Amino acid sequence: MSVEKLLESMTPEVYEKLKTAVELGKWENGVILTQAQKDSSLQAVMLYQSRFNTQPEHFTIGTDGEIAMLKKAVLKKQFRENKAAQEEEILRVDVE
Repeated sequence: MSVEKLLESMTPEVYEKLKTAVELGKWENGVILTQAQKDSSLQAVMLYQSRFNTQPEHFTIGTDGEIAMLKKAVLKKQFRENKAAQEEEILRVDVE
């Protein structure tokens, strides 16, 4: 299969499943990836990111083909913003 056909056929859902499998080293059903599956899946994830990742996260590949390596201050800011957003979703109730 050519790279173009692979990218045309890969949906965002398939990308997320492959990305998760590569990160965890196993498929959704718990079966461990073989080395060949890890290699192929990682290549597919990197190709997808290089084509469609317009807002790359830390250590992902952007559409410019470069690995995004964010500065520590930027990562801290993102962490604080995410933490604040999560805390807004928490319902606190006073119990007497």
